[in-house]
Amino acid sequence: MIRAEPLLRNLSRFCAGRAKQQTCRLRTLSVTDAVNALRPFYFAVHPDFFGQYPREREVNENSLKRLNSYLECLQRPGQKSLQPTQLTFYIRDTSNDPNSPQHSADTSEFRAVTFTLQSKDLLSTVVKILKSCSLSTDHVQDSQVDKGLDHRNGNLPFNRPIRWDKTYYSFTGYRDPEEELDCTVRMEPALGWQRTWGVAHRCSQLHSLARFAKQNSTVLCNVKGCTLIFGDNSGMNAAGQIMLGTVDVHHHWRKLLDRLPFYSDLHSHLSVLKERTSYLLGDVELIYNEDLQPTLMLEDYYRMLKTFHQNVTVTQPLFHPRSLKGLQIILENHSSAPSLLRAGQLNVPVTCDPTVLQWFILAHAQSARTSLRREQEFEVEQKKLISDCTERYGLERLYKEPSVSSQQMVRCCQRLLEGQVCELRGMHLCISHFYSVLQDGDLFVPWDWKQ
Repeated sequence: MIRAEPLLRNLSRFCAGRAKQQTCRLRTLSVTDAVNALRPFYFAVHPDFFGQYPREREVNENSLKRLNSYLECLQRPGQKSLQPTQLTFYIRDTSNDPNSPQHSADTSEFRAVTFTLQSKDLLSTVVKILKSCSLSTDHVQDSQVDKGLDHRNGNLPFNRPIRWDKTYYSFTGYRDPEEELDCTVRMEPALGWQRTWGVAHRCSQLHSLARFAKQNSTVLCNVKGCTLIFGDNSGMNAAGQIMLGTVDVHHHWRKLLDRLPFYSDLHSHLSVLKERTSYLLGDVELIYNEDLQPTLMLEDYYRMLKTFHQNVTVTQPLFHPRSLKGLQIILENHSSAPSLLRAGQLNVPVTCDPTVLQWFILAHAQSARTSLRREQEFEVEQKKLISDCTERYGLERLYKEPSVSSQQMVRCCQRLLEGQVCELRGMHLCISHFYSVLQDGDLFVPWDWKQ
């Protein structure tokens, strides 16, 4: 017979040891875990949700800056001079759906919360923040335990995008990828030019394309719905356009068109990968901007996006779904730090550390939205001013180079309308950074031209 007392003592020691191990493990918290654990808090206090309440938004913006500074100090090894920090936040009532048509965010749904941070332990600080705001802390401990089990067993989350009913897209305003694909198939083929070539060069390339079409009519069925661009290299670029290299012979063009089904599949995979990555980043839009980036081939862009997706894939999305909707990220294949571009896009290297990326986006989200909104306003004003200048001076065409910003174009057009410039009727005027005249007669003038 087994005696009960020794058995109970051994069992008690075993449980105490396991509890001690559990406590030790839970007392350690990585910065990435901290950001994930604080996601409900950020969703409740983020300034973007207080657009109509400037006083509450300003309080939350200032408090978030001080909180981020406090958390950054906790990351520094050997930090001993951390001072107690008192913070005040206006908490949004998250029990109501902010996207609901019946939702009205009046000030009665806000409540002010004040608390003081004085712990030098990251885990204790996170728990303090959540408890002070009456938010659950269960997921903090659960994530610590589950994280060890998942990685030990080799289990990783499967981030597969959901195929929604058509009504979902009409209600939320999201784009329907299947509908976009149908529209692409129905599109007529279009031609474009990678460079500003003269009429003679363009005619030469079109004659070459006409000869190719007569000799290779069987492969032209693959071109339906595509955009053809004459450029330096043959292939498909990151925007899904077919590039016909002007220095390549027709044999290279034929090989390219034979491989179009492969490129179409790769472009579809790229779209799915974009959706998955966007979901992890709070529905931020991943864009490829030809005006801001050099020509990038589809295979290279897919490798970049795949590397970035693998880099930011974690057990949970990095941000609350839709919390970053409207923001734009441009991926760069370099190792520099992320930056905020003048037009409002977030310029991010593909190998950017996820934790650095999270703090960077949280710190610059509001500035990015402001810049994007200002850029949209400049584009609307630019369109009207171009029309006014074209009509006033009888121009055949008025356009700008990609390197000229919308703001610079607006200032240039305003000066044109304020002054009086002669001998422009019937001309093609391009706003650039230098003076020049093309072979075909297009006149290039700098946007800040001198009178």
